[in-house]
Amino acid sequence: MGQTRADRTRAAADALMSSYDPYNGWWPSSWWNSAATLTALIDSSRATGRHDYDWVIARTFDQNKGIFAAGVRSSDAIEGDFISRSIDDSGWWAIAWIDAYDYTGDSRYLNEAVTIADYVQQYWDPGTCGGGVWWDRERTYKNAVTNGQYLWLTTALHQRIPGDTVWLQRAKTSAAWYRSSGMINSSGLVNDGLTSACANNGSTVWSYNQGLAIGGFTELWRTTGDGSLLTTARTLADAAISSPTLTSGGVLTESCDVGSASCDDNQKQFKGIFMRNFADLAKATGSGTYQSYVQKQADTLWARDRSSLNALGERWAGTSPNQTDWRTQAGALEALTAAAG
Repeated sequence: MGQTRADRTRAAADALMSSYDPYNGWWPSSWWNSAATLTALIDSSRATGRHDYDWVIARTFDQNKGIFAAGVRSSDAIEGDFISRSIDDSGWWAIAWIDAYDYTGDSRYLNEAVTIADYVQQYWDPGTCGGGVWWDRERTYKNAVTNGQYLWLTTALHQRIPGDTVWLQRAKTSAAWYRSSGMINSSGLVNDGLTSACANNGSTVWSYNQGLAIGGFTELWRTTGDGSLLTTARTLADAAISSPTLTSGGVLTESCDVGSASCDDNQKQFKGIFMRNFADLAKATGSGTYQSYVQKQADTLWARDRSSLNALGERWAGTSPNQTDWRTQAGALEALTAAAG
């Protein structure tokens, strides 16, 4: 009998867990990447029905909920409740704890996500660019990642808090602002953020920004039934598939995994975040085109980007020079999970 998609996903998760530090409860030494990696692990467990790594969720929570000086977990101080001056770092942890709540039903994870989201909310500022969340406490930059997270988070909290109206209104406001902000360019691709004059800054189109927006608009559409939100999600998805900026030879490709370039530790995980959100749209719409794209990523990386120990690299097409570590493993795991789910 051949290997199933679930078998592949389990094998990739096993390889990922070889890098987990059970004493400190994280993947050393990257703070936000550990949040996104925990999310990938939870998603893979749900998709494959396995429970042998369920302990990792509580362990990660218990060991990291406290206060850490700068340089211990992140270059920033962690001030308790997974909060730091980096608004987007805090957001990744909120997303992870929502996933943990969905998977375990333990309300402490949802409560933690609310605590973090309340912190993020303090940086929604209509006084600059008419809205949007600042990327950092110093209020230096309004960008796609923080606002993609915010749209997804506000929607997710509304979906999970009975009788909520506050988070829903924030989500609707966020979606309207995002669409009018200028971050989505004329090609349907999301540039990194806004200039100080509140215009699209033309900076790199990263897959995770595209993915977060797809996921946020998809979920708000699920919640409200507003078809224009689904139209936006589809426009973003179609652009990702058809544009050589993000897809090369049918394979999701980051600007840093082309030619002789290399990705930094943050960028290594972007494509997995895209796949998680893109798969949500594929499931919501039942689109054969989107589902085929999901399968193509999983099949390609398993065939071309895998070592004998099931280590998975940054370049899913397997081209050189390839980078492989637990961050690239987590990104690839989300692609395998998307196909298995």
